[in-house]
Amino acid sequence: MTETDDEIHQPGRNVAPGYSSTGRLEQILRAGHFAVTAELSPPDSADPAEVYRRAALFAGHVDAINATDGSGANCHMSSVGVCSLLTRSGYSTVMQISCRDRNRIAIQGDVLGAAAMGVSNILCLTGDGVQAGDQPDAKGVFDFDCMSLLKTVCCMRDESRFLSNRKLSSPPKVFVGAAANPYAPPLDYRPYRLKKKIEAGAQFVQTQYCFDVQRFRQFMTRVRDLGLHEHCFILAGVGPLVSARAAGWIRKNVPGVCIPDNVISRLQGARDQRQEGIAICIELMQQIREIEGVCGLHIMAYRQERSVGEIVQGSGVLDGRRPFDPHSVHPSLIQRGVQ
Repeated sequence: MTETDDEIHQPGRNVAPGYSSTGRLEQILRAGHFAVTAELSPPDSADPAEVYRRAALFAGHVDAINATDGSGANCHMSSVGVCSLLTRSGYSTVMQISCRDRNRIAIQGDVLGAAAMGVSNILCLTGDGVQAGDQPDAKGVFDFDCMSLLKTVCCMRDESRFLSNRKLSSPPKVFVGAAANPYAPPLDYRPYRLKKKIEAGAQFVQTQYCFDVQRFRQFMTRVRDLGLHEHCFILAGVGPLVSARAAGWIRKNVPGVCIPDNVISRLQGARDQRQEGIAICIELMQQIREIEGVCGLHIMAYRQERSVGEIVQGSGVLDGRRPFDPHSVHPSLIQRGVQ
């Protein structure tokens, strides 16, 4: 276990030169370690124990946990709520902020509140349109898009001011990220879209699912040609497919997800499709790990969170490094039912 893995985030600590935050994820990436993050599916519940139970499945396996913000335009426990629960328990979190539901006044307030709670990482997203979710009559806000949100968070952090120019007495010490999709058309534009996000302030990116490794390699070749990997940490998105039927549905209905025919055929021919999906995910992780410029992996295991530990350990991508486990220093978590 490295020194950074064994360290609890402390909001009051000073930020080291060359760093934006005191969080573990930034420390691990800047130290040159290969990082793994994972997405937590927020509960449809006000019970904090449900959050703790889900997060416990990731403990000791991932370097940070993403808290989604109304993903797919569906309502769940808020990302700020999930982060509040997890940071106080020693977890490193990535708070996702979507521009769909709040205006700039609310978002700037959430950034300050999150930083005060100990959130060190913020992922800036435009967000899915309301028509994608189960409450299509809701009003979308979109006062920002991901670019203007990135610039706003960086302005608050680096210039210690709101957009109104009113000064902040204590700026948010956060590591700022964005999403990237190597598979969305037009493909030739994707690296330039990433370049714009880096110019807006993105220090790390987490990509859409990468099932087509060859196409992702082509994307990364262009990324390296532009030198973007020298200015931003790139974490490739992966995840286990539960069945061939599910893979077909995702390919048809989720924009920007490319699942090759050979992946679906392999699932169809498997006796245990769920376990085959895990094996495919492990193989993809191992292949992506070897691509120059890739600094980590982001696991999206929707409703398969219990498989994350098996996937990370089976892939060997951490080279024997064990991420921080809050249970090792917070035994009270077990008393809360986090086992």
